[in-house]
Amino acid sequence: MNPWRGLLALTMVALLAAGCVAQPVVDIKPGEQPPLDTDEAGFWMQMNRIEQRVRTSGRVVRDPELNAYLREIFCDLSPNYCGDIRLYIVRSPGFNAAMMANGTMQLWTGMLLRVQNEAQLAAVLGHELTHYLRRHTLQKWRDIRAKTDALVFFQFATTVVGLGIVGIVAQVATLGSIQAFNRDQERESDRVGFEMMAEAGYEPEAAPRIWDALVAEKEASYRPKGSIFFASHPTSEERRETLAEMAAAYQTTAAELGRKRFVEMTAGFRGGWLRDELRQRDFGAMQVVLDNLKQAGANLGELYYYQGELHRLRAETEEGDSDQAVTAYEKAIGLGGAPPEVYRALGLIHWSAKRESEAKLAFEAYLSAAAEAPDRAMIEHYLGQMQ
Repeated sequence: MNPWRGLLALTMVALLAAGCVAQPVVDIKPGEQPPLDTDEAGFWMQMNRIEQRVRTSGRVVRDPELNAYLREIFCDLSPNYCGDIRLYIVRSPGFNAAMMANGTMQLWTGMLLRVQNEAQLAAVLGHELTHYLRRHTLQKWRDIRAKTDALVFFQFATTVVGLGIVGIVAQVATLGSIQAFNRDQERESDRVGFEMMAEAGYEPEAAPRIWDALVAEKEASYRPKGSIFFASHPTSEERRETLAEMAAAYQTTAAELGRKRFVEMTAGFRGGWLRDELRQRDFGAMQVVLDNLKQAGANLGELYYYQGELHRLRAETEEGDSDQAVTAYEKAIGLGGAPPEVYRALGLIHWSAKRESEAKLAFEAYLSAAAEAPDRAMIEHYLGQMQ
């Protein structure tokens, strides 16, 4: 049995059985802790236990500079709640973020790959913070508890945890945030989060642009149901239109995007995050992600390498992609900035196609660029067969 499924299910049953007093739901104040004799305190206690599992998970990105950077943006956005929220960067593909009732916020690396600048990131952070401020998780839990008996609620809890989302931490995110909130709560979080980012001096037009990209990605996806991010939210089109209307109506002289700094702080991680996305083999959605990143224009050589990887992987099921992979790899080399693996990938395609001279040049370039390549012996073996 999945230990997380057991923990979360038992958490729900225990909370149902608790005889604590339910208090009226009002916005949480900075530094506030729920009174010990309330059901909310019991809820927080269980969320604290779950947070401990998140904290020690191998999926958490612990790079101190990246964590400090994201915390700085959050604290500038909401200085009053800076000390109440714990941010965890979770290595997981797909656009998602999550807010638990006790102040645990998860930011997926797939989300960081898709936002283009600090302004868009601030809109996401403000959205998630609003769930905490308005106690949305507590409201949802009480609502479900009031409408179901213990058995039905137990079934609900285990169903939520068993959705098959990537990784243990992602299962916790399902319980703690997006999957749990209703559409009115999501609309409220969109509105308040937008106001936070705009009042912090960020470009209001950045918020709807997030949804321009997500709508395109959802439409291109090989998986019609798409990310859990779309499951209980208002439609992507509605959110895009609403945020665009709010941005058009907002009067401001500030228009900060924070593009350059965001790119600098995430550049070293982008390759790994792109590999995570490729492993999903949702090539339609991945193409949209790559196109958006290319349009932004940072390190195009790296992006064309991953464009080549997309074609190489898709070539297993679609004709013509091997040639497109070669074209992309060659463009990546010409642009500069691609990882050394671009030569290996190019060499393997040529080797498979019996183009030995081209393969030899590519393999030699790979060994030259990657002096400590872990697969050096294999590549030297290939070269030896070409003598």
